[in-house]
Amino acid sequence: MRLLLSAYACEPGRGSEPGVGWNWALELARLGHDVWTLTRANNRESIENALRTTPDVGRLRFLYYDLPQPMLWIKRSPPGLYAYYFLWQIGAYRAARRAHELQHFEHVLHVTIGSYRTPSFMGGLEIPFTFGPVGGGETTPKRLREGYGIRGRLADSCRDLMNAWVRHDPLMNRTFSRAQRILVKTDETARWIHDRHRAKIHQQFEVGVSPRAQDGRHDLKSDTSGPFRILYVGRLLYWKGIHLGLRAFSEHLRNHPDSTLTLVGAGSDETRLKRLATSLRIEGAIRWMPWIEQSELASIYHDHDAFLLPSLHDSSGNALLEAMSYGLPVICLELGGPGVLIDNACGRVIPARQRSESEVIGDLAEALDQLGSDDGMRSRLRRGALAAAQARTWRRTVGSAVALIQKTPSRPTD
Repeated sequence: MRLLLSAYACEPGRGSEPGVGWNWALELARLGHDVWTLTRANNRESIENALRTTPDVGRLRFLYYDLPQPMLWIKRSPPGLYAYYFLWQIGAYRAARRAHELQHFEHVLHVTIGSYRTPSFMGGLEIPFTFGPVGGGETTPKRLREGYGIRGRLADSCRDLMNAWVRHDPLMNRTFSRAQRILVKTDETARWIHDRHRAKIHQQFEVGVSPRAQDGRHDLKSDTSGPFRILYVGRLLYWKGIHLGLRAFSEHLRNHPDSTLTLVGAGSDETRLKRLATSLRIEGAIRWMPWIEQSELASIYHDHDAFLLPSLHDSSGNALLEAMSYGLPVICLELGGPGVLIDNACGRVIPARQRSESEVIGDLAEALDQLGSDDGMRSRLRRGALAAAQARTWRRTVGSAVALIQKTPSRPTD
């Protein structure tokens, strides 16, 4: 196909949304399609540097668009970022229309930003349009918001209102109406979209791992001596559930006093979380690390035994899959994307709906105890984690989406 890929976030060597945009562009081209990727102009230098050393990208081209430089100040606050992104979408559509007049695209795919609450205007090109994969409809159970703090509870309440508004939002309903396929990361997101779009919705994750990451994972460690080493990689935000993880780790230390917990990342809740660790008297067993380059994470994954991700409304799991590609079993909650990606063959999934914080913390601690004391279980889960990661390479993720796209009807169904 002759494809236009809308990827506001697209940057090589990065995780999260920028990594998604870049890897989808690469894999679509490697699958044999003619791909034009429309992204922000500030990604240009890193993209063009990477293209010079990246094989098999002969059919991949980039189109760059950005708002005028004086408008960058809008992005300084979270609400401003969404305003900037909305304005970027308007200008990007105009750039896409000009490119379409020259290239005659057969299909347009919106992949980043992957939120179902923010519209895309690419359906206005009047060619088959796929919106997604998108997420954002995942919500934290009310009983598990007690540890958020006032700011977190207010933020999640506002998020609930925004999710409820999507059903009535004229711009989002126009986006959904013009799409032939709506790819959602979880069923939770699908439930927020109006029933009249139901036939278009398909579950599809956006994340994957590269064969290079798997080849570089080293051999599975047969030596299980030494302390049990637990790892978290991600932003330090209230909804990531790290406050639950710290309390569970505190309980785990009673039976396994030599265990350690490494937290890699930064965020607005860092100070609050460090205060919690101090109040629990576990700061001596915790290693706090700032953000590091994605290329440096390989040695971090290899030096640990399990990956703890107690996130309360993640729609997906970039770091989770990356950790699994290095053989780390995952302990997570049965919420959002992690609750779909993980099963008992590659980790432990803790029930969280209709349960109290203390119940969830107790089960997290028990799962840590099991992995910390049962070498046989840990070895089995390591093998399961590797197998699960191998089933979700970027090639397979993008390929499954392409299979859906190629079934798209020639005209919108709404």
